[in-house]
Amino acid sequence: MPATGFFWHERCFWHDPGAIGVFASPGAFRQPQPASESAESKRRLKNLLEVSGLIDELAVRKAPPAEDADLARFHTGRYLEALAVGDRAHGGDAGDCAPYQPGSLAAARQSAGLAIAAVEAVATGELANAYALCRPPGHHAEADQGRGFCLLGNIPVAVMRARALGQVGRVAILDWDVHHGNGQQSAFYADPEVFTVSIHQAGNYPLDTGTFAEQGEGAGQGTTLNLPLPPGCGLGAYAHAMETLVLPALEAFRPELIVVACGYDACAKDPLGKMLLNSRAFGEMTRQLMALAERVCGGKLVMVHEGGYSEGYVPFCGHAVIQALADSETGVPDPQNDEIAAWGYQALQPHQRALIDDWCARWFGHASIDERRP
Repeated sequence: MPATGFFWHERCFWHDPGAIGVFASPGAFRQPQPASESAESKRRLKNLLEVSGLIDELAVRKAPPAEDADLARFHTGRYLEALAVGDRAHGGDAGDCAPYQPGSLAAARQSAGLAIAAVEAVATGELANAYALCRPPGHHAEADQGRGFCLLGNIPVAVMRARALGQVGRVAILDWDVHHGNGQQSAFYADPEVFTVSIHQAGNYPLDTGTFAEQGEGAGQGTTLNLPLPPGCGLGAYAHAMETLVLPALEAFRPELIVVACGYDACAKDPLGKMLLNSRAFGEMTRQLMALAERVCGGKLVMVHEGGYSEGYVPFCGHAVIQALADSETGVPDPQNDEIAAWGYQALQPHQRALIDDWCARWFGHASIDERRP
């Protein structure tokens, strides 16, 4: 079988959101500090792959930046021009909490280019599966604005291009970043051939999207699924949600390709999320998806890196995912795995079970999985 691809580029690490810390912008009483969305967690992930030796088992690829025509399938011309003008001047904010500096647009184009190349390689069968180490992230970006540290919609751009070129038809996008995947949802909300699923912390970001009631519109009714989990969910809640709803819903859709918006801010060490996962959980979710992909789409699975703001812990989470993708024995000891798993409230809580089971009943109703299929 073809190898697992690993797509990265140094240009992505050079994007600078400014010295804003955990905030959207600087201010009079906000002492400057590096932005929470920084290059460090991503660079440390690549470094850990080098040190462990896992990178030597991967097909390491670079990719050209996204072209205008590819970006224009998702983004408006007005927005792309505004980004270009700001990039040539002094930077600014691309919309809602999406700060950037001169040079950021080149990084964002490169980031989208990595997602494009990874999706194309897997969709066409050149690679079995792939991981794209994208930065800046993309899952919050909308057609006419950037949001949540995201400038360009990496996954919508890549999926729209692959479909336009006839490389793939039905696509499922799973977003397990701790924040709602509003970018993918908005891109494909009326499209019956793209199923978007987001499992996220309820009411975190964005505040105005991500409810279970949002299920698509028009021909796309029933192809959007949101699981807004309450803060404090851990291993038990995520495992129950995956096994009872996420995986069955994905399988019912029968996609030809699965793309994951692979954020790590649902980990227990993240400063911008309030969930309790460890690196082992991310590896296990990856293995579950690989088994599903083998059954429904020949194993075609692409991971696109999104959020995750613990510079020390993200590398362990990412390494666990890539190790699973490559079906490799090359692991690294995570000193926090067992400690996090032993924290209180890691087991599935009654209120979490009741919420997830209610979603299952409402999503599938009395119909079989095949009958629920769009």
